[in-house]
Amino acid sequence: MKEVRSVRGLVAPALVALGLAACGGGEKAPAESNEPAAAAAIENPVDAATAGNIHGTVKFTGTAPAPEKIDMSDEPACATSQGGNAVEHTVVVGPDGGLANVFVYVKEGLDAALKFPAGEAVVLDQQGCEYHPHVLGMTAGEQLKVKNSDSFLHNINATPTTNRGFNRSQPQQGMEFETTFTTPEVMIPVRCDVHGWMEAYIGVTSHPYHAVTPENGTFALDRLPPGTYTIEAWHEKYGTSSQSITVATGQTADVTFTFDGKMAGRPVPMGPALVIDHHTGTLHRVSQQ
Repeated sequence: MKEVRSVRGLVAPALVALGLAACGGGEKAPAESNEPAAAAAIENPVDAATAGNIHGTVKFTGTAPAPEKIDMSDEPACATSQGGNAVEHTVVVGPDGGLANVFVYVKEGLDAALKFPAGEAVVLDQQGCEYHPHVLGMTAGEQLKVKNSDSFLHNINATPTTNRGFNRSQPQQGMEFETTFTTPEVMIPVRCDVHGWMEAYIGVTSHPYHAVTPENGTFALDRLPPGTYTIEAWHEKYGTSSQSITVATGQTADVTFTFDGKMAGRPVPMGPALVIDHHTGTLHRVSQQ
């Protein structure tokens, strides 16, 4: 492996009172969007007869840290929904040593002229005072549907570096809205300013060759054109690792990424966030803390 870097994890009851004003007010109707619709779908440009695949596993070595318990005492409804047993999901290691919540994608090697059909909307849900899923992937231009399955206020604060961010409140159960990110970006942090423990990460690529690992650490990138690619694996605590993989027609290349527990605690490889001032409509950058 090469090119290993590390990242760190990316608020207060008073924000509840300010949530609606700071976020421009809550939505009165579900599924509203002020973003442009996704482009019309086109056929997959990759010939299945000549394509190959990349399958692999992300492994964890060393001693996995014990999951930290989340203190939800400031929000009794959250604590009740979790039965008092909520834990953070930063490092999730399966029984066989697989590492979950790793975003794996083709970083380099694809023909930039390839245009892929838009997939179905990707869903980010707020349930039990947690984001589900914790890490997700999508293709630039696809719709992101954000919904609130809880019966109390959340706000969704996405702080991209190159895309347009948003900060919106959802004070009622069942509220949802749709938006999109138009530019590839790995990764986009998302937080709830009302509940400081809530965070998620969104990986946006120019193509559909991305995956998020479950507890067994496995992933599959299928129907790739023959060629040599740089495959990158990203984890919020242990950073990134990349490998060069060659794909041949009709073949499946196997790859293993390994993250060690000693890799944690280094600077975040994400630039200043691009955010909107909702009062003036201007954009500015703020440093990630």
